[in-house]
Amino acid sequence: MSDAPKKFKSDIWLWVLAFLVMISAAVYQRLTGPTNPLRVSVNIGGQQFKYRLPRSAENVNDASIVIPDPGLTARVLWRRYPTEDPFNVIFMSPESDGEKKILVANIPPQEAAGKIEYRIEVAEAVIPEGETAILRFKGPVSAPLLLSHILLMFAAMLTSTRAGLGALLSRREKILPWATLSLILVGGLILGAFVQKQAFGAYWTGWPLGWDVTDNKTLIMFIGWLIACLLMNRVNLWRFVIPLAAVITLIVYLIPHSLRGSQLDYQQGVVQAVPTGQ
Repeated sequence: MSDAPKKFKSDIWLWVLAFLVMISAAVYQRLTGPTNPLRVSVNIGGQQFKYRLPRSAENVNDASIVIPDPGLTARVLWRRYPTEDPFNVIFMSPESDGEKKILVANIPPQEAAGKIEYRIEVAEAVIPEGETAILRFKGPVSAPLLLSHILLMFAAMLTSTRAGLGALLSRREKILPWATLSLILVGGLILGAFVQKQAFGAYWTGWPLGWDVTDNKTLIMFIGWLIACLLMNRVNLWRFVIPLAAVITLIVYLIPHSLRGSQLDYQQGVVQAVPTGQ
């Protein structure tokens, strides 16, 4: 009985640590990846301007490119990606956002998973310098579906980390590995497929159909935890397979979200994962 309070306190700290790992992974995912705004800083006329260039937009409306107004004429050059189409030119219009003066250009929407590349020219400055920003369009996703998918996937990260920490402390907890596997199955392979379908028109573009990193990450996590659950009843093997599955899950979460994701092939009119080398 005397060990019960110690175990209870230890459990609390293990859950707290697992929660902190989950939150850190969530913040990391929010700040990385090819669909998060591209942050650039540029000097125009002796003034430093900071821009956040969008790289994702829903295809139900135009994609708005908004920058602080430097008091100079600016234009956006854009074309479908990846193509050799000539660049379209849109001159940015001055507008007001409260007390701030901004310049706005609206790019017409593309089909789901269609991408455009663009750059902004202000006087002698080219934004971003030496490259173009890539913006991918997606279809609208049901808010309850998307929220359920996100919550279940981060719940899987939580239980995965907690299971791994417990195994490192020689705690044989059978429920957490199976809970993690179930969360990945429902949140990732099932709900994730429906999110993918609504956003980009395809349920699955990972292996063996393609190279979508997000789909393949989910598949790797599922296989890792399936193996761990099947082997954890073996004598002493659980001490190895549970922490290994947890480490694999953590590594997978550190890979930027939407890396080499679904992309519309404008020539063939089909959605596929970003080809190797792009």
